[in-house]
Amino acid sequence: MSALRVWPGRPYPLGTHWDGRGVNFALFSLHAERVELCLFDAAGRRETDRVRLAEYTDEVWHAYLPDLRPGQLYGYRVYGPYAPERGHRFNHHKLLLDPYARLLHGDVRWHDALYGYRVGDPREDLSFDSRDSARYMPKCVVVGDPVDGRQWRRPNTPWRRSVLYELHVGGYTRRHPQVRDDLRGSFRALAEPVVVDHLRGLGVSAVELLPVHAHLDERRLVDDGRVNYWGYNTLAYFAPDNRFLTRPDLGEFRLLARELHAAGIELLLDVVFNHTAEGDRLGPTLSFRGIDNATYYHLDPANPRYGLDFTGCGNSLNLARPRVLQLVLDALRYWVQQMGVDGFRFDLATTLARRAAVHGTGLEADFDPEAGFFAAVRQDPQLAGCKLIAEPWDLGPRGYRLGGFPAGWGEWNDRFRDTARGFWRGDAGHAPALASRMTGSSDLFPNHGRRPAASVNYVTAHDGFTLRDLVTYSRKHNAANGERNRDGSDHNLSWNCGVEGVTDDPAIERLRRRQMRNLLATLVLSQGTPMLLAGDEFGHSQAGNNNAYCQDNPIAWLDWERLQQPDGGDLHRFLQRVLRLRAAHGVFRRDRFFKGEALDGAQKDILWLTPDGGERDGHDWQLHPHWLAFVISGAAGAEHPGGHGGSRLDSSFLVILHAGAASVRFVAPPAAGGAAWRRVLDTQEETGRGDGWQLEAGTVLEVPARCLLVFECPVQPAASTAA
Repeated sequence: MSALRVWPGRPYPLGTHWDGRGVNFALFSLHAERVELCLFDAAGRRETDRVRLAEYTDEVWHAYLPDLRPGQLYGYRVYGPYAPERGHRFNHHKLLLDPYARLLHGDVRWHDALYGYRVGDPREDLSFDSRDSARYMPKCVVVGDPVDGRQWRRPNTPWRRSVLYELHVGGYTRRHPQVRDDLRGSFRALAEPVVVDHLRGLGVSAVELLPVHAHLDERRLVDDGRVNYWGYNTLAYFAPDNRFLTRPDLGEFRLLARELHAAGIELLLDVVFNHTAEGDRLGPTLSFRGIDNATYYHLDPANPRYGLDFTGCGNSLNLARPRVLQLVLDALRYWVQQMGVDGFRFDLATTLARRAAVHGTGLEADFDPEAGFFAAVRQDPQLAGCKLIAEPWDLGPRGYRLGGFPAGWGEWNDRFRDTARGFWRGDAGHAPALASRMTGSSDLFPNHGRRPAASVNYVTAHDGFTLRDLVTYSRKHNAANGERNRDGSDHNLSWNCGVEGVTDDPAIERLRRRQMRNLLATLVLSQGTPMLLAGDEFGHSQAGNNNAYCQDNPIAWLDWERLQQPDGGDLHRFLQRVLRLRAAHGVFRRDRFFKGEALDGAQKDILWLTPDGGERDGHDWQLHPHWLAFVISGAAGAEHPGGHGGSRLDSSFLVILHAGAASVRFVAPPAAGGAAWRRVLDTQEETGRGDGWQLEAGTVLEVPARCLLVFECPVQPAASTAA
């Protein structure tokens, strides 16, 4: 028995909390029969004390230990029925992580003792394993005083001004020549001035970090000498992954938040609340499974031994349960209040809004657009102002829900990705769809007052080809993943421009660079919220690997030397130029969808053009499958209101996209007030320079193959008076 003093404590807040005198412990479990707190020495190797949490209030087991201090290592043992056929998998021989642990000491070391059943037993998970797993488990760490959430000076960038930039904490700086070796791959490295200056100079408004929560490398990967590099296998939702810390100190993440905020850059996290690292019924018992399996996970009501897997990862968290929903909300609030985070991208977000399956019917839980999760986030004062982004699908029945998320949410728009790729690859038939995607996808987001910014547009993301590989490889090359090139998508809509892989043919290389510029310009100048993939700005390549989830090595690490090479530097300057164009002109980031109508007696808000300069009609869309040209009116009138009432006025722009293999003769349309069009962007040029070349109405322009051109007509005094 422990000699430590044990007081009753409180059931709230959940987790461990140091109040300056002692530590309160509180653990939820609806179905447990007994809970023990295990304390460990500073090395995490020896259990020093075991304390029974005798108090049970409102489904929470709790105690207060006045003799403990921050830095104490601990874990739990939870007693109850081991009855998989009823959904219960309690096994007190397994040390369990606190779901609310804010810092972990050590890592999981794979061993059969981590499983609640006897590995290799013919009865599989119906057998029972009595080996102690403590020596193979990380330990939770009691953390000290919380941070005053009022310290954060957040940029609060409006959605319509946002430009997102997705990056991996480890791979982003691992090869950065101007970051100290001992800092590379860490939160601390991302906070370095040279890194922050690059982000600010590029023109992005928010960085979106791939998962930073403590995660587990799957056993099959470890056995093969690989790791889960991306981190979509969460072990603890409050704790940062130790591999991103240079020392066990939460201050490193907070420093990153402060430095980004000081540069006007928001900090977003990619979070994985759809499943956990415990896998399917044959997975290990590490935390949730041993604390209350029947509550935390979606189970088959007809046979609770089996889980409902909507994620492809073996299990699905059940946010229809109030205590599971509480866990998720508490974690989100923690990262916002205590760690300085400004928003979240929710992996496989459809799972978060699946209803609980009806007991005894065998029905799988369906997506509910009015789920409690959405309602809880909407009314929470700490979360309501955050950027919330859904990956709007999962792998379950009817899981693809693009456009189906509530007001206030942004959604990854994979239709933009596929349409832009197909168009610039030269596939016929993509022009009409690209017109919809470039104007904000009003066909997908028509309800609840949602605006164009709800469409998070992207051409590349962590999952798939990089921009450079998209124009260099026509098929995936994933042999390094050890899965015989069977993993990763085969639907890439990529084009190698004539040669598969690296080539020294200068003509092919010129075409590849132009194609990258075409795709970037299409992304940035479209209505909606653009998202860039880190490294695309200087042509990072993964050698054709489109699924580098297990490649914690130079395949996935950014090669910053490319930024100093002529082609990488030119591409970087091109993207800077396009982002400045977007930032300077509100017509490329409108608050409202186009109507295709005349505004206040002026020209139409958007006018679609044929190569002869006429207005495009239904028949013309079929005649010119590789052509897209339009004029956006800067005299937006009441459809583009200013921040203090009245109307915003802007330049008008003529945008031409030609993905065909031969040049096209184009007749320039009239510009506002009889002025001439001035060329401001040309993807034929390595840095996109337009040089202000004038284009008069009626002039015949030879538009080269596979290029994007932008012409500006500045605000005219007459238009200003009319508006």
